[in-house]
Formats: sequence, C-alpha cells, structure tokens
Amino acid sequence: MKPIEILVFGATGQIGRNLLRKLTKNNCKVTAVTRNAHRKGYILKKSGNAGWIDIVELEKFDSEILDSLFKGKDVCINLIGILNEKNKSSFNNMHCLFPKKLATLSKKYNLKQFIHLSALGIEKASDSKYAVSKLNGENEIRKIFDNHVILKPSIIFSQDDNFSTMLFGMLKLMPIFPIYYNGNTIFFPIHVSDICEIILKVILNEIKTETIECIGPEKINFKEILQRLNKSLNIKRLLIPFPLPVAKLFAGFFEFTMKNPLLTKDQLILLGYDNSPSGKYKTNLDLKLNSNLKFFDEEISKYSYMWKVGGEFSKQKNDN
Repeated sequence: MKPIEILVFGATGQIGRNLLRKLTKNNCKVTAVTRNAHRKGYILKKSGNAGWIDIVELEKFDSEILDSLFKGKDVCINLIGILNEKNKSSFNNMHCLFPKKLATLSKKYNLKQFIHLSALGIEKASDSKYAVSKLNGENEIRKIFDNHVILKPSIIFSQDDNFSTMLFGMLKLMPIFPIYYNGNTIFFPIHVSDICEIILKVILNEIKTETIECIGPEKINFKEILQRLNKSLNIKRLLIPFPLPVAKLFAGFFEFTMKNPLLTKDQLILLGYDNSPSGKYKTNLDLKLNSNLKFFDEEISKYSYMWKVGGEFSKQKNDN
C-alpha cells in the first residue's frame, strides 16, 4: 500500500512529537518543517519510525521552497500556535496569515485535506487578540479551501506540555497560589495522545469540510485542576482569589521582565471565558473519533513524581 504523504508544520511541539510517532506507525510518510534543523532535528528524528520522516529547514514561510513542499503531498497539518507575541511572531501573522497561506497552497496543489489546529471556547472572547486571530484564521481557511478540517481542542495536557508541568513547578514552590475569576473558568482537558488519535482518524476516514471541537471526558474548572494537581503531589496550597486589577499588574510585570511570561494580559482576558464546546460544531465524541479518552487525574499521576521529594523513587511512584 502506498504511504500517505503528509506535510507537518509545528512538528517539534507537544502535539507534533507525539503525532509523528503515531503517523509513522500507520503508513504515513511525514515531511516535518522546522526553522532550525540543527537545534531541533534530533528531536524530530527520534519521534517516529526510521526512514519515515524527512526534515526540511525553512526560515521564511513565503519562500519558493515552501511552495515546492506541497508537490506530491496528500495532507497538510498545521500545528503552529503562539501564546504571546514577540518580534515578527504576532498573533495575526501566526494564526491568520500563515494558515491562509497554507490553505492557498493546499488548494493550488489539490491536497486531499488541510488539517488546522485552532482553539476551543474563543467565539465570545472578542476582547482577546489571541482569540480574534484564531477566529480570523479559521474564517480565511473556510473561504479558501473546501477540503479543510479545523480542530478546536480544549487544554491539551501531558508530561510534555506547558500547562500542567508549569503549574506543578509553581505549586511546588509557592505556599500561596493566586487564582483568577475565582477559579470558575471551565475546561475539558484532553490528553495529547487523544488529540493525536483524532488527527489520525480524520486522515484515515478522509473527513473533509468539518470543524470539530475536541474535548476530554471531564468538565473541570480551574480551581479543581489546581486541587487535583496538589493532591497528586500530596501537598496543600492556599488558593487565593486575586482581584482583576492586581492580576493585570502582575501580568504586565511578567510581560516586561520575562522572555516567556508566566501570564500575559491577553491570557488573563482569555481566562474569563469558559473553554467549553459552543454547540455550533460537532465534537470528537459526536463523531466517535476516540476509542478510550484518558482522565486527567490518572494521567498526571504518571509524571507528578518528577516534582516530589525523591523523584522517581518517591513512595507513591514505587507503590504504583
């Protein structure tokens, strides 16, 4: 059987590394695009079966090389996204103009599918630059290329994420932890392996012209997430609601002093909106794209030992 030729942008991220492994195990040959092959190539090479991954270095996404990458491909997958703006990596460039370019090239070379990763729960967040750029990107794709699939996941977690791992580290160090909007913001956390399963099923089932909201098996608010992380670490932390004006001051300070801020003012805005299905689109559950969704508590317990005294030799790790 001829392999499915797949072009992946954003392959070195949490989803990308796990996705390459899944794709190459299922008769997919992947061309992974990176801006720095020398620094990130080794990560990609060990992310899938040998001989099934080609690595292409591309600094400028408006070059002729980008155009040529689409020749002979069946599917293009865009996983690129940013949480804060810096230099030329603006929300509009990365979430709207770049996906628009990929959709245009997918149409030009008559690809079977263009799969684009967006975000859940952004429809009402019109005061967030991140949310607006994501929605604009979705709309541009829909206008340009019919064979699109837009995936809108809730928070994606795993031992490779920048969500649960960051919170583990902060909770370990801080006896008092701030929460915003009283910790009432709703999430449907989905494990990275489950979002990768969704992408694979979309490809194998040749799903087209669809927007899918991707959710995990549980509805959890932010305060409950923190409580579950504390429980997994066997620690107690005082969760204190922070007034919004104070939170904005902290976010502004983080933006000014940190290369990768712990919290930005735009992220603070997003935290005011539930990260839950809109009801406008089908979910992965409706389409039966997952065989066995993973639960938050069970998965974080598999790597929370890294923040415990004794690490992998901690008592709970040994008991498991």
